[in-house]
Amino acid sequence: MNHPAAPDPNATIAYHLREPVRASRVGDHRGKGRASGQPDLARRAMLEKSRGRLVMAAAGFGLLFGAVALKATIATVIDPREPRRVAQPRPSLAPTSEQATGRAPITDRNGEILAVSLPVTALYANPRQIENPAEVARRLSRVLPQLDSSRLVGRLTGERQFSYLARALTPREKQAVNDLGIAGLHFEESERRYYPQGRAAVHVLGNVDVDGAGLSGMERYHDERLRARPNEPLRTSIDIRVQLALRDAVAKAIEEYTGIGGAGVVLDINTSEVIAMVSLPDYDAGDIGAATPEQRFNRVTVGTYEPGSTFKLLTAAAALEYGTGNVNSSSYNAASPIRYGRFTISDYKGKNRWLTFPEVLAYSSNLGAAHMAQGYGPARQREFMGRVGMLARQGIEITETALPLVPPANGWKEINMMTISFGHGISVTPLHVVNGIAAIANGGILRTPTLLAQPPGVVREGTRVVSERTSETMRRLMRLVVTDGSGKGADVPGYFVGGKTGTAQKTGPRGGYLPNKRIAAFVGAFPMNAPRYAIYVMVDEPNPNARSHGYATAGWVAAPAAGAVISRIAPVLGLVPENPVAPEILQSVSIPLQPGRPGPRPAAPAPGSPAPRPAAPAGTTPAVAPRPATPAPVPSTPTIPPPVPLRVTELDVMREGAVSRIRFSIAAQAATIPAATPPGAATQSHEAR
Repeated sequence: MNHPAAPDPNATIAYHLREPVRASRVGDHRGKGRASGQPDLARRAMLEKSRGRLVMAAAGFGLLFGAVALKATIATVIDPREPRRVAQPRPSLAPTSEQATGRAPITDRNGEILAVSLPVTALYANPRQIENPAEVARRLSRVLPQLDSSRLVGRLTGERQFSYLARALTPREKQAVNDLGIAGLHFEESERRYYPQGRAAVHVLGNVDVDGAGLSGMERYHDERLRARPNEPLRTSIDIRVQLALRDAVAKAIEEYTGIGGAGVVLDINTSEVIAMVSLPDYDAGDIGAATPEQRFNRVTVGTYEPGSTFKLLTAAAALEYGTGNVNSSSYNAASPIRYGRFTISDYKGKNRWLTFPEVLAYSSNLGAAHMAQGYGPARQREFMGRVGMLARQGIEITETALPLVPPANGWKEINMMTISFGHGISVTPLHVVNGIAAIANGGILRTPTLLAQPPGVVREGTRVVSERTSETMRRLMRLVVTDGSGKGADVPGYFVGGKTGTAQKTGPRGGYLPNKRIAAFVGAFPMNAPRYAIYVMVDEPNPNARSHGYATAGWVAAPAAGAVISRIAPVLGLVPENPVAPEILQSVSIPLQPGRPGPRPAAPAPGSPAPRPAAPAGTTPAVAPRPATPAPVPSTPTIPPPVPLRVTELDVMREGAVSRIRFSIAAQAATIPAATPPGAATQSHEAR
């Protein structure tokens, strides 16, 4: 038994079990305390160092995965985009012409954009990388329904490395193709030509092909310039406001008279800048693939037509210029038809009497015009026609222009002279007509028509074709036709319109005239006291309606359309209407129907009675109306104010089609009745009112 004061051995054992480390330290602190602590501290230091490295590594990986996650979120959720591809050289087999090239925009004279190139995305494929062409074609046609699946299979098959699938994709279409994830499909940035005005001025602008090269119009004529200076817009003479107004008026006339087409031109009379040019039917410039040959045909510069009575203005100007006619004293026999062999020339609703010089134009007499031309003869007529540009191609800045169809020099005979005097037996384009009449009315200067805007104040060079005196007289006569003749429908109060109507029958593909197929046209200028603009309106094959009382001549069809155009565009062009009864203006533009008529003329023959003058036998020249020995001078008139320059702001396949449309025959087609008509039969000629 232990002593009470002695320590309990069990307690000591229990203590050591509870605090082994501490007990060890207590028992051994004297001998081993310093040696046993060194390894423990070294181990602790290594653990602390490893812990720091692990924290740094974890932080680095965290930042890396965070950046990847952020990029993936942006690319797939916030702003989905096509993944950027490592720079890949274009396949060497791709044609260099396919590369996108810059092309300058085209604007109107006021800076309105008519044609512009915009960036687009093209889709092409590397057939060598396409594993299942049929499946790829099926999937592509679902997102791009405009592509034909069967054609796609052909483009996706083969050993070539480059094949275009689509030329212009919208951003939505591009994303849809990209979402398919098909290997072997690639995108290419290119450009496409857009025409914001749609159909407006389409025959002026023309088109480009899929590679951006000019096909027609100004796009082809100025192709090199548009490529060489892509940042410099090509400024045309077209005013889009006038262009739209002219198109509306011509389209309305075609609709009212159920014509097959039409044309219109507005020309600056002093610079020959084309302010507007319309050919109908037309097409959307942005969809040339859907355009028919008829729609692509430019009636203004390629279509050649017999001009009809509009040519009587040239006949009268030539007579005045050569001195063989006098506006005050000359008169012409329109009482009896002219017979030339088996052909007969007569008037449509003629006056059946002698006509003064102004009456020949006001009443649109074929007989008067033929007698007028006899005064100077075939040789001088041909010389004058060449002088006013009717025998050569117009040098305007588009590639689609036609050569007039005229008799050869050695075939320009007496019969040709007479029929050409009233616009038959010769075929020219509408641009020939309006530019020639502009020269007659502007003081006598012929200039080459242009589609490029001219600098303000610059006078273009030209060739004098008639004297200023002849031009002044012709302006009076043109005004007379509108006030007292067949062009009344073109008059617009305050703008003193002058001009001439012309109706001519169309020739067929094998020669001869087509029954009830005609061209109705009006050509003129305004205002006649100070001419600024020339205008031409034509309807192809108009048909009569109830409103025209069964007529489809130019006085009913084309003249009102021209008047509608003038009333709309004159204010737009800055022309303020004048007082229509201002004495000084009326004096400068007026001329009486029968000026200075000396003595009575032989009365018109009664029905069934012979004409006062016998008809010329076949092969001879019909008699010409007598002229006084000394022509009376034209009375002096106030000087017409000089024309004001136009306000300018800062800003060969079709040829064959034209020839196939209008065939020309020098003899039979130049006559005014079919060849089968018995000799001596008097029939009415093709009216050209």
